[in-house]
Formats: sequence, C-alpha cells, structure tokens
Amino acid sequence: MSQHHASHHGHQHGTGHGHGPHDHTHLDWSEMAPLLERQAEIASPAYAAAAAWLGTLAPVQGVRRILDVGSGPGVVTGLLAEAFPAAEAVAVDGSPELLARARARADARGLGTRVSTLHTELPEGIGTLGQADLVWAGNSLHHMGDQSAALAEFAGILNPGGLIVLVEGGLPRRHLPQNIGIGRPGLEARLDAAHADWFGEMRAELPDSKDEPDDWRALLAGAGLTPAGTRTFLVDVPAPVSPAVRELAIAHYERLRDGLAARLDADDKETLDRLLDPADALSLHHRTDLFHLTAHTVHTARKG
Repeated sequence: MSQHHASHHGHQHGTGHGHGPHDHTHLDWSEMAPLLERQAEIASPAYAAAAAWLGTLAPVQGVRRILDVGSGPGVVTGLLAEAFPAAEAVAVDGSPELLARARARADARGLGTRVSTLHTELPEGIGTLGQADLVWAGNSLHHMGDQSAALAEFAGILNPGGLIVLVEGGLPRRHLPQNIGIGRPGLEARLDAAHADWFGEMRAELPDSKDEPDDWRALLAGAGLTPAGTRTFLVDVPAPVSPAVRELAIAHYERLRDGLAARLDADDKETLDRLLDPADALSLHHRTDLFHLTAHTVHTARKG
C-alpha cells in the first residue's frame, strides 16, 4: 500500500503526504505521481524545518540508516538524506511507480548513492525493513488498521537510541476564504466534516482495524518508546499563488467532488461544480483569493 495519497486531510506522502476519499487499490500511481510530488514540494520548507529539528533530537553524524515509510515519490526521503549526511535514506512504499520517481529524484539531486528504494506492503512488511536509526512515517500510520501493533513492530527495528517520527494530524488544508461569493459561506468546513466521516469509515474497513484515540504520545509510549517532543510546521503560500499551486488546488477539489459527492448537499455540489468550471469567472481557475495553508504535526519518540 502506498501511503502518500494526495490529501484533503494532510501529504507528504510525504508526503505531502496524506490521503483522500478514493479507493486506494484502483489508483493510477503514474498519473498521481506528479501531483503527489508537487504537493510535497510545496510543503518542502516545512519538511526541511522538521528535518532540521530532528537533527537536534538525534546525533546527526550517528544516524546511519533512515527509513521513510510510505515515501511516495521520495521528496521527504531526499530532505532527510540532506539533513543527515552520514545516513543511507531508504524510500519504502508499495507503489513501484512512486519508487521509480523517488529513485530519479535522488539521482537528479546528487543523492543517488545515499538514497535507496524498497518495495513492500505495509504493515505486513515492517519486519523485513532491517534496523534503522530513524524511522519517518509521514501520514502513513493511519493506513494501518492496528496502529499500536505497527508501532510496536517499528520499535523493534529501531536501533537503541533511535528515533521514530510520526507526521499525523495538524490542520486540514485551506485554499479559500469563508465567503467565496458562491453558495453558503463555510464550504471548506463542511467538506472537512464530510471528509471526517469518510476517514472514519476508511479506518474501520482496514484489516485488523482497532478503534483507538489519536493520542500519538500515548500510542508511542505504549510501544515502549520515550516521547521526545512534538512540533507543528506551517505550510503558508498566500495569494496570489503560482500556476503550480493553483493546479494542485484544482486537483484537490476535483478529488473532493468525486470522492465526497454522496455526502454533500445539492448546494455544495453545485458550488464545487462552479469552482471547477474553467468558464466560470469565480472558479478556482481564475480566483485571485486562492491560497494554500496547512500545518503538519510531527510527533517523535526515542528507543531506550
């Protein structure tokens, strides 16, 4: 399973990493890959700041092997490799297409010898990943039904003193002001509510699904790890946005319309149709008030 789904909820990812309302098994990753990559690139300053912070929690020269679990196209894998120059960084994902992007990306950034890729399904394959000094799981743990069991397995592959890093939660993406001049104000809040319902159902349908509170610190402690700090990193791209950011917002809303249509009232569906109609002057294609704002929360814990 590939963890970095272009996401209403979170990324990226890695990446940009996050997820959206669709059936993962039928995703065309070669089609999704550029979008996932762009999403993670836009969040790169936040992820680079997070990686620099990790360097204050783990000895930079002592980190020799990093696992980026659910790496997607490898944007964060590269950032981690740059932040920990003595390490081999391994992009771990269930999508060969995305791992090929990760490989090409590492080569293009001159990191080819220090970034490798590993194709495996998770959580089944955790035990095959080998030992690591740092495990980064960016919006991937919530795709594993039994999160406590997965964390216990990750703890098992951490070297003594090693660090596990979860990117979970934060704040949902915002692209539009409260009143957009179409439909009822507050569209994004209602989309969030519909997405939360979808997300709960997605979690409930996962194999071995356990209904656990999202108390990440408690879950990490329950895996025998010592919580080492939590910080949130902001992705803030104000209006006016670049064409790349606009294109990402349009794709995001297309996925929401396709994935949440059955959960929305007729007015909100009509609003989404207008937002996605290039001929409409108030559409996402033409709006001057479009922005990109979100926050990624990073939870850390140490072994021993």
